[in-house]
Amino acid sequence: MTSVQADTAVDTTAPLRFPAGFLWGASTAAYQIEGAVREDGRTPSIWDTFSHTPGKVAGGDTGDVACEHYRRYRDDVALMAELGLGAYRFSVSWSRVQPTGRGPASQRGLDFYRALTDELLAAGITPAVTLYHWDLPQELEDAGGWPARETAYRFAEYAQLVAEALGDRVELWTTLNEPWCSAFLGYGSGVHAPGRTDPVAALRAAHHLNLGHGLAVQALRTALPEGARICVSLNPAAVRPRTGSPADRDAARRIDALANRVFTGPMLHGRYDEDLLADTTHLTDWAFVQDGDAALAGQPLDGIGVNYYTPSVVSAVPEGTVPERNDGHGGGEHSPWPGADRVAFHQPPGNRTAMGWSIDPSGLTELLLRFHREAPATPLYVTENGASYPDAPDADGRFHDPQRIDYVHRHLRAVHRAIQQGVDVRGYFMWSLMDNFEWAWGYDKRFGLVHVDYETQRRTPKSSAHWYSRIARTGELPPE
Repeated sequence: MTSVQADTAVDTTAPLRFPAGFLWGASTAAYQIEGAVREDGRTPSIWDTFSHTPGKVAGGDTGDVACEHYRRYRDDVALMAELGLGAYRFSVSWSRVQPTGRGPASQRGLDFYRALTDELLAAGITPAVTLYHWDLPQELEDAGGWPARETAYRFAEYAQLVAEALGDRVELWTTLNEPWCSAFLGYGSGVHAPGRTDPVAALRAAHHLNLGHGLAVQALRTALPEGARICVSLNPAAVRPRTGSPADRDAARRIDALANRVFTGPMLHGRYDEDLLADTTHLTDWAFVQDGDAALAGQPLDGIGVNYYTPSVVSAVPEGTVPERNDGHGGGEHSPWPGADRVAFHQPPGNRTAMGWSIDPSGLTELLLRFHREAPATPLYVTENGASYPDAPDADGRFHDPQRIDYVHRHLRAVHRAIQQGVDVRGYFMWSLMDNFEWAWGYDKRFGLVHVDYETQRRTPKSSAHWYSRIARTGELPPE
């Protein structure tokens, strides 16, 4: 936790060289791009149910069709190769592979990911598999979802099925993507699937995601060949007090516990911090944590993914005042921050993306340094970073997005700054390869390097795609 910092002044006239072997990639998620939600035995996930519930997603949008990647994956891989990407991070749809969330795998579902992986390898692109990007099979949600302990064991079984199918092709694996969103937006504020609004359920979900991660790492170790790298991708918050007052600093401590240490405590250190438990003791006694759970969550990792977009600025709120919750995670009547009712969130002045998020690359350097301190022997990857802007074509149908280029340029300088300070960063994955279904925002927000016309499914690389392509091919970030 630090006070608000300006982007450190550096020489921006010289190119920056990244380490040899640095992975330059882009990321996507299954429900956001695949479509084909009823094909080859796939069953509904919580996001199918949520998006089809009136009022939950902007514009009534769903992922039923999305980008039709399920049918167009060969063309999409060819486009990645054309752009010179060295790696592609994609997630597996649990309900496509294991339709009921338990039992044997669907070979038709696995065949899609086998074919996608083979296509990537043939194009010289490193596949990076994420096992869970928020799309829990609806049948498991009906049985209790992530607040239920049993879901953690089901996740480990699913992880083993995918590893047995793809382990001979894939070396880079991620268990969970942004478990904070799964737990606190899905079960706390309800702005994400499954849309529940129970702070205790959110805390239970966070714990069982930790447990499921640990069990999945164990399952992957038994199923994968030696040399496979197993990671987790978190969306840590660079939490900053609005002022240096003791009250604001304590507000930042409280949010740091809920945003960061609720996962890094068990995953990296095998424990839950006492202040987190004390802050939430009026809600729960944490009896759902069984002996050995936190240690089991702390399995050795081969990498940690850091997803970063914007910092969090917080302050304490006096009793009797309604706190401002401009935390960038959507509105709604319910807070995703259990036990933090007297904390306000603020968006600092300055430029923002179309999501309303402030632009501050120093937060990325800060987080990379923090993880380096906490897990100095574990390599880091920036597994998501990018910006949404209202991209529009010019008279020739081209998409010029200088704001996105500037955003990514500044954040890549922030990554390089961390590397110069001794942080072992192995790769950078832009969010996202292409415009897609942006969860509760529907198709309104565009993060892609590639523009997607959702009516025709035509893909058009934006200026940022061509700019990023040169970096991916050379490993060199040009001057501003």
